[in-house]
Amino acid sequence: MSDKISLDKMPDRAVVQFNCHGTAAGKMRNELDIEMVKPFKESFKMATDEGAFHGGDATAEPPLALFIGGLTGCLMTQIRAFAKRLNVPLNDLQVDTQIEWDWAMKGRTYETAPKSFKIDVLIDSDAPLKKQLELVEAAKRGCFIEQTLGQKNIIQHRLKTGNGWVEA
Repeated sequence: MSDKISLDKMPDRAVVQFNCHGTAAGKMRNELDIEMVKPFKESFKMATDEGAFHGGDATAEPPLALFIGGLTGCLMTQIRAFAKRLNVPLNDLQVDTQIEWDWAMKGRTYETAPKSFKIDVLIDSDAPLKKQLELVEAAKRGCFIEQTLGQKNIIQHRLKTGNGWVEA
C-alpha cells in the first residue's frame, strides 16, 4: 500500500528510509516484512530461501537473485521515469546485468568479495544518441542501489544480548 504522492508535491530534499524485519522460517527460508517509512509509507512481504548447497528447500529466490533483480529493476525504473521527464521517447527498454563475486573457502566458512558489475542498456528510441546517453546518466544518478554500490559504505551490525545490544 502506498500513499499517493506525485513528484511535484515532494520537497527539494528528503530522507528515504526502508526498514526490514526478517524471521527465520524453515530450513533456510526467511520471511521478510519490508516497510518504506519515509518520505511516505509502503509495505511489502517477501521471502528468501537457498537451495541444497546451503541446506534450504529453494521455496523462494536466494538473496543474490533479489540483489541483482533489485539493481536491474532500480535502473530500469529510473530510465523509464526519467525518459518522460527528459522527453526521450522509449519504444522498448531492456537491461542485462551481470555481477561476479570472488568466493574463497576459509576453514568451515567462506568469504566473498565483489569482482565486477556490468550493465548493458538496450534502448529503442527515436531520440538522438546524446539524449539517450543523458537519460542513462540521469538514471544512474537516480538509482538508489547503483549509488549505494558506487561508494564505500559503513555497515553497522549489532547483536542482541541479555544486557542490551553489542557491536558485532
